[in-house]
Amino acid sequence: MERVFTRAVIFALTLLAATAALGLWLGDLHGVTEPAVLRWGTVHRLSGVFAALAVVLVNSLTVTYFIGTGRWCREVVEAYGLDAEFLARSGRLKRAAFPFALAGMLAVVAIVALGGAADPAAGRRGSRDWVTPHLIGGLGLAAAIAWCFQAQMPGIRGQQRLIDDIVEEVRRERLARGLDVEPAGHGAAAAAGSVQRS
Repeated sequence: MERVFTRAVIFALTLLAATAALGLWLGDLHGVTEPAVLRWGTVHRLSGVFAALAVVLVNSLTVTYFIGTGRWCREVVEAYGLDAEFLARSGRLKRAAFPFALAGMLAVVAIVALGGAADPAAGRRGSRDWVTPHLIGGLGLAAAIAWCFQAQMPGIRGQQRLIDDIVEEVRRERLARGLDVEPAGHGAAAAAGSVQRS
């Protein structure tokens, strides 16, 4: 999961950076009538939407990962009667990561809202007043999103270590019960298969 998450983060941050760079290059579009510049404005809007979707997707990966692995941990711990501390660890890791995932999603929604408020193509009165807040807010919130991404990494790493610990404990438990044991190193998939067969 860590590798997938890291690649997804790089992709999302690259999209955010490209969108910000394009916005900085375009500047304030109020009063601009050149068709080529206006087309680039449309590209900026579309890339902003695409970047926002990527940010939401990456944060959703974290949420989905913890929900799925948390359930897996519960099922394995209950099936083998393992120490409840495994479940407590999983819960702590999830509670530590979820606020950052939610904050990242809310931050990108705020960037989109500021962009919509500053957009002269929307035809809304007072949009010029939102250009500077969109610039400052967009850059600041993009940095906050990057910080939220890195703040989720310790939880993801910790959850993977927890899964490895549970798999090892299941292996010991199965040996003690005289049951078949998968070769070491097969991870969560091997333990999940062991639970289904027992």
